[in-house]
Amino acid sequence: MNINEWRTYLVTAASRSKGRKTPEVVAAALDGGVDVVQLRDKATSARERYETGLRLRELTAEAGVPLVVNDRIDLASAVDADGVHLGQSDLPVAVAREQLGEDAVVGVSASTIEGAEAAEAAGADYLGVGAVYGTESKDVSGDRDGIGVERIAAVAEAVEIPVIGIGGIDADNAAPVVEAGATGVAVLSAITAAEDPEAATAAIREAVTR
Repeated sequence: MNINEWRTYLVTAASRSKGRKTPEVVAAALDGGVDVVQLRDKATSARERYETGLRLRELTAEAGVPLVVNDRIDLASAVDADGVHLGQSDLPVAVAREQLGEDAVVGVSASTIEGAEAAEAAGADYLGVGAVYGTESKDVSGDRDGIGVERIAAVAEAVEIPVIGIGGIDADNAAPVVEAGATGVAVLSAITAAEDPEAATAAIREAVTR
């Protein structure tokens, strides 16, 4: 897989899907041209995420799109995902490599240049940098919320691995994130909570590509 071609990155959130099941939202996003899917769904049990992950693996495999799992290396292994996305307080990149294999894709969240450089040095394949415009989907400290496209530019300049912007991004504000140096954008609410997730995905992808 070529991470440098990841333009639109869906992060799932069952709690924001307006009563729809996560596989339904993901199927629509795949039809809209999403490039990668991250199973997050933190409000659900591990068993539910496992069962959802198995279905997402089927959908993404059929579409030829990578599937990564948020935080949980064990769950990523259990559903045969392509990799895992780790936060700063999760297990190290080296552990993910040991458990999932050298070919697994390992992403790491970062909000500072120092964190980004450390993640790259540890062997991360890409960075999720944010929250760019602020976020309501997770609790983050003030210094990591609404970091702006200037921080995206600074991180992209400091590292060699791809940068994915995340946090409050939609079709209207995605372009500046990419213009600042991000490879693509990760989106949660703008797709998951959209009335038409397929159309929302397509609109974001068009904004990023343009």
